[in-house]
Parts: sequence; structure tokens; C-alpha cells
Amino acid sequence: MKQDREFHSGFVAIVGKPNVGKSTLLNSLLGEKLSIVTPKAQTTRNRITGILTGENYQVIFLDTPGIFIPSYKLQKHMVQNAIKAASESDLIMVMTDVNETPEEFKRDVFDKIKAIKKKSILVINKIDKVKDKDKLLPLIEVYHKQFQFDDIVPVSALKNEGVQILLDTVIQLMPVDSAYYPEDEISDLPERFFVSEIIREKVFINTQQEIPYSTTVQTDEIKTRQDNKLYIRATIYVERDSQKGILIGNNGSMLKKIGQSARIEIEDWIGSSVYLDLWVSVKEDWRDKESYLREFGYQ
Repeated sequence: MKQDREFHSGFVAIVGKPNVGKSTLLNSLLGEKLSIVTPKAQTTRNRITGILTGENYQVIFLDTPGIFIPSYKLQKHMVQNAIKAASESDLIMVMTDVNETPEEFKRDVFDKIKAIKKKSILVINKIDKVKDKDKLLPLIEVYHKQFQFDDIVPVSALKNEGVQILLDTVIQLMPVDSAYYPEDEISDLPERFFVSEIIREKVFINTQQEIPYSTTVQTDEIKTRQDNKLYIRATIYVERDSQKGILIGNNGSMLKKIGQSARIEIEDWIGSSVYLDLWVSVKEDWRDKESYLREFGYQ
């Protein structure tokens, strides 16, 4: 069989319900952490661009917020961004997991994107949760009969099972085209964005109930000090004074905990020593006000 040496390049939107493993899959495909990941639903709010370049391909993956029924304006923009990314891509990678039934998948995800006429792959995630892998075959057959996907690939994004098969499938469905980005570039998003995301991840991990969903982070300043340590000032915004108090904690204990864990990860990501200066501020009901959503880059 003649080997395909043509260069394949294009955009792939990763869409699905919250918490099906979209960000974990992106990180697994790239071989490093780019999207933040927490056990909480709706962690991803923005479209995250991840660029993977090989000898004869460049795939630009778009990790998107989950598709669900929104309750306030921020969530509405999140869902709109996911559908917009799918409509602008060359290929849609639609994710479900072994716990979701085909009926739930159709109602919650497929019916919302079926009007988009693009090539598509169904990715069934979390197969590591299935002890008897033979049970996957009837499930795949049900999806094959009900939906017109170009291919169906079972994976475990967390355990990296089936991910290479998925990548090979994606590459073959990509258009023949030249690269869009330099081969050493992994994302087109700015450094400040990823710093803010790392801090927000630590807020999600360390706080409970409504606090993580009521917060957003802006990186205000990044500069190199005279001692060559990188100074980063960032502000965590909340919606209520009571939330501000919880986020700061007794004698600043919670903010210190968030800052310490964020600083360690930022240092590892940037590759230099960091002084992280965290502040907390209130912008009342920011999640439901268009002016604040524009200010925070959610539109």
C-alpha cells in the first residue's frame, strides 16, 4: 500500500456535554497540559486552541465549553462559542462517554449540532470504566445505526487508550493543505490567558458550591524584576462581598493556598521563578452583564 505523504492540515472542534473529558482529551493528544481540568462541570469557558504538528500534518484542535441548557448570560455565550467553533471547523469531534445513553446524547448534544454539515467523528470516552470491553461493541453498533458519523472511536483520554488511533483517524479526514502555524507553536493564545486559566483552575479545585462558578480571573501585569524573577499580578473577580471573604479565607489562608499551588504550576509552565501577587475584587452579577462579559473576554 502506497504511503500517504501529502500534508494534511485543518481545524477540529471538540464538542460534547460538560465533563465528558474534552479538555483531558486535548491534553492527551498534545502530550502536555494546555487546557485546565477539574472534576467540576463547566470548567472550560473559552475556546482553547491546541496545535499539534507532525511530519505530514498539522491539526488545530479547538477545546470548547460543554453544550447544555444555559441559566445565565455567561453560560449562553459558552454554549454559543462551542457551536460556533463546530460550524467553523473542518471536522467535528463529538464526545460522549460510556455512561451516557444514545438517547441522552441525541437530546443533549446531537440535536444541537446536527444542522452543521461537517465531517464528524464520535469519540466514546472513559472506556477504562468498562471492565468487559466486549460490551462496547453493541454500544458502538447502536451509535452507528442511529447517527451518520464518518467514524466512531472508543478511547480513554485519561489512560491514553485509543488516542493514537483517534489521531490517525483525524489526520486522514483533514484536508490536504499547508500548515497554518510554525511547527513549534502549541497555541495561538497569549501567555496572560494561560496564567489566568491556571489560577482559575486552582479556584475551582479549592472552593465549593457556587464560589468557583462566580469567579473569573484577569492577569493584569507580567514583568521581569531586577532580580530576574517574573512578577505577575492577577485579580480574581467575584459577584458578592460574601464570596470575596470566603475566597480570601481566615487571615488570607484560602487565597494563599490558591496562590501557592498556582505559582508552582505557572513556574513549571513558564520555566522561571515567579512572584504571584493575587488580589480579589467584586463586580456584582458579572456573569449576567454583557459589559462585564466583554471586559473579561467571554464574547
